[in-house]
Amino acid sequence: MNSRHGTIIQLIVGIVLGVLVTLATIRVTDTKRMKDAKYGNWRKLNLILDQVDRNYVDTVDVVKMTDAAVTAALAKLDPHSVYMPPVQLQQSEADLAGNFDGIGIQFNVPNDTAIVLEVIPGGPSEKVGLQPGDRLLKVNDIVIAGVKYHQDSIVRRLKGPAGTKVNVTVKRDKEVIPFDITRGKIPVHSIDAAFMINDTTGYIRLSKFSRTTYQEFSTESLKLLGLGMKRLIFDLRENTGGYFDQALRLSNEFLERKDDIVYMEGRNRKKEDYRADGKGILKDIGLTVLIDENSASSSEIFAGAIQDNDRGVIVGRRSFGKGLVQEPIYFTDGSGVRLTVARFYTPSGRCIQKPYGDDYDYDIYNRYVGGEVFSVDSIKVNKNDVHTTSHGRTVYGGGGIVPDIFVPVDTTRASAFYLACNRKAIQMRYASAMFDKYRKRLLEIDNFEEMDRFLSRMNIPSSFVAFATKEGIVPARGEWARSEAYLLPQLKALVARYSKLGENAFYKYYLPVDETVNVALRSSSEVSY
Repeated sequence: MNSRHGTIIQLIVGIVLGVLVTLATIRVTDTKRMKDAKYGNWRKLNLILDQVDRNYVDTVDVVKMTDAAVTAALAKLDPHSVYMPPVQLQQSEADLAGNFDGIGIQFNVPNDTAIVLEVIPGGPSEKVGLQPGDRLLKVNDIVIAGVKYHQDSIVRRLKGPAGTKVNVTVKRDKEVIPFDITRGKIPVHSIDAAFMINDTTGYIRLSKFSRTTYQEFSTESLKLLGLGMKRLIFDLRENTGGYFDQALRLSNEFLERKDDIVYMEGRNRKKEDYRADGKGILKDIGLTVLIDENSASSSEIFAGAIQDNDRGVIVGRRSFGKGLVQEPIYFTDGSGVRLTVARFYTPSGRCIQKPYGDDYDYDIYNRYVGGEVFSVDSIKVNKNDVHTTSHGRTVYGGGGIVPDIFVPVDTTRASAFYLACNRKAIQMRYASAMFDKYRKRLLEIDNFEEMDRFLSRMNIPSSFVAFATKEGIVPARGEWARSEAYLLPQLKALVARYSKLGENAFYKYYLPVDETVNVALRSSSEVSY
């Protein structure tokens, strides 16, 4: 090669390298410019708030304005990425933590006075002598009876840090009794009820997926196995979800080794698969899962895993459709953000999350208006989003879990008498009156056989009609006869709830008129395919 060619090659190489360097410089510059622009956009919010603080005509509540700005910004994302001030965050986490600080009672407000339904065993209230049926008159010096005091406000006054004291005045029969109660740690149970419906069928109702859910579920399922359970009806209706790991552990109880449970994936989160380890103790138990339009999040993860693995039958109505993975971000002032970072997908690949648009907040309302909760033909599924279960059954995406067996909302029993009683909470007020009348006897009953005998002697039909009549609600001719099959079990459930049997008694007596449970009992717990 002569020197002239060598010089030309060097020149060409130099030009190419120069171009590459220039391109690289341009790319670096563009990337920096993009980062600077992005930073500038985010920084704009701080600049605006700073200008308001410096120059606004009136005094500014900086904390309130910052909270409003953050709330508004997150509202532009998805409906579940939210900012929570300290009090709200603390309450939210306490609801799922498995315990809270308080006095240890459950109550309702059927009219204008709170009535104790349950005194939690071992809690502060039991230790000082509070009893079911006690009417709450005052908390410290604040009168809360007869003044339509809001239930949430009563809860706030009763709760407080463990070790602090609160004075609660109650009315028991005709006697007014003050109690000094030292607040403590109160366990919160996520299982509302667990008992045998018949000789071989167990029933467990789960209200939420809290920190203690798996532990509670294991304890109750072992008891039912000992009583002869061959099949479980697992009720997740109204269960809005909770901790993800608890849904995984419950799913694992029923699935074989390497069965897929769920996977998650997001723009900045790589796909993560979760599978069963095959060590569950309920793999051979027949399973029916009950869901409705308020079953969400972890409930849907569990139901989706069971359905896609053809492990059991899903009965009820299409679930809510919340399948977003949220990570908490905490700030030093006690506030926090729950930020969506990924989505949940069932084993077949269905996205649990329903689309979110302008009518997202009205979705459940629209299901009623559009007839979805009344007719299976009105259920909205995405026919273009087709998936198959492990045994080849077709399932559709579009948000939520569509049940294998649909059960509509039952409107056939809503007589004028029943609706009028509901409006004035006559059933609950009657149950409270019956507890006042039979307090000593009810508090002694601790088994269902004895409760059955007691309730049969109460002559509930005639006493309830008389009670309703005094409240100005008189059944038309033949109306009680039409309503009795539905109302009588409900009244038994509400009265029995005041006994030591608690929520188990309520659901034991109420389930016979629960059509979803009846459909589940009539159907097989095995999937047809």
